[in-house]
Amino acid sequence: MATKILTAKQMQEIDRISSEKLGIPSLVLMENAGRNVFRLLEEKFPQLATERILILCGKGNNGGDGFVVARQLLMRGYRPRVVLLAEPEGLQGDARRNCEILLQSGLAPTIVPNQSDWFRTRAEFLTSSLIVDAILGTGLDRPLEGFYREVIVDLSRNFAAIPIVAVDVPSGMPSDTGEALGVSVRARYTVTFTAPKWCHVFPPNCERLGEWRVTPIGTPAYVHENDPALFLNLLGAEDLAPFTRQRARDSHKGDYGHVLVVGGSLGKSGAAALTALGALNSGAGLVTAAVPAGILPLVAGAAPTLMTEPLAENDAGAISCRSFDYGRFASLASNKSVLALGPGLSTHPEAVEFTRRVVRESSQVPLVVDADGLNAFAGAAELLDGQGRKLILTPHPGEMARLTGLTTDQVQAKRVEVARQFSIEHKAYVVLKGNRTLVAEPGGQVYVNPTGNPGMATAGTGDVLTGMIAGLLAQHPEAPVERVVAAAVYWHGAAGDAALARRGELSLLATDLLAALPETLRGAAHNDGNESRSEPR
Repeated sequence: MATKILTAKQMQEIDRISSEKLGIPSLVLMENAGRNVFRLLEEKFPQLATERILILCGKGNNGGDGFVVARQLLMRGYRPRVVLLAEPEGLQGDARRNCEILLQSGLAPTIVPNQSDWFRTRAEFLTSSLIVDAILGTGLDRPLEGFYREVIVDLSRNFAAIPIVAVDVPSGMPSDTGEALGVSVRARYTVTFTAPKWCHVFPPNCERLGEWRVTPIGTPAYVHENDPALFLNLLGAEDLAPFTRQRARDSHKGDYGHVLVVGGSLGKSGAAALTALGALNSGAGLVTAAVPAGILPLVAGAAPTLMTEPLAENDAGAISCRSFDYGRFASLASNKSVLALGPGLSTHPEAVEFTRRVVRESSQVPLVVDADGLNAFAGAAELLDGQGRKLILTPHPGEMARLTGLTTDQVQAKRVEVARQFSIEHKAYVVLKGNRTLVAEPGGQVYVNPTGNPGMATAGTGDVLTGMIAGLLAQHPEAPVERVVAAAVYWHGAAGDAALARRGELSLLATDLLAALPETLRGAAHNDGNESRSEPR
């Protein structure tokens, strides 16, 4: 499932295994990398013959890739300008060999080894119409200093109108994080190899890639795709198509599960209604909303296909514990496929007590907990235990902070680590919402969702997601939970993207997302798994 996302060290290990254990020469890997960049140039720049191509090469393997690109161009009649931003004596290994091959082919790089030489010769480079950035590759873990920093600052200020194609990563960008550590190249296109790196996926770094693609260079996929130590994964539509396949002609509503939504309170009836509609629109066979009696007419009016159950309420319009019949509720929940708990429930002390008891006593029913259902465990996360059950938690960063005792900023700074650790410790599936929503599972794998947009930062979209997760779980009780949850997260974001195209960011509402779901899921059902991977923008 999904595509592995690698760190620089993991990528180096894959290259090492391919060369040393499998006998694939590293020179071949570099050749394939450079050829893939050349192919993108031909594809994206149809008038390549008229382009004034400048290839900037560093002294490492990224520069070696650049020499291969130059030779590929030269072999086809193009005459690029190659600039080596180092002394030739500093070249080693495959990079040195490819520089020698380029010289033997009749193209000598211009040597610009320092800052003064750069500023003396840069006027010649300003006439370029296309730049290939092969200065620095993966592995940078600190802000750039010195000569390379000055070159990249100059490119940003004075070469900004010239399209840049980055080799592997834009130079200056740390590959193992989304965090910007200093200056980096802003690319029009980026070609990376074997698998995406963290910087290709997470903001703000991913916003400087332009259009990007992953290309093979000859490292066998099995070297990394089945390694459990590689825990970060990028979701794609082709991974999730099985959850939207057409139904059997002789099926009936009972085949697609029964979701029980428990939520709502005075002033928050919409949260329960949106959750129920999310479950219905994602294909659940039956949906019942159990809400405080006072708001039941409002929730029932959301859709004639929705069933409702009244719950005892207190004077505040929240669920009442004093007069609540837990035996009746247990009977109500026992024959349901999934229980979605929390949207709009309120943080009234009685609602908190009710929530904790439901989580404690409903261990036989798959449980999706969101919103006020999560807030009931603020400062008491030890009560959330998914051992022996299917427990799915869907916090936004603020709710995650309340569960962990961290600040919201601390959660956002270490999203992958926080979600993964909480999932492992509590044996629960964690959906940490936000830009690049994460799905973490108790085995330690984390899935990154590339769909969605800022227009979805509006009331109710999280309730719709809770309903979708519950709806898909109800339909696929035998499937791996993380795959079902990931499918809901992916298609939720995809529906948001479809709604964005119609409504724009400012006016997008949760109801627009619901309206976009049918066409989104219909398109997913017709996906044959061969379309291009959706890439983060």
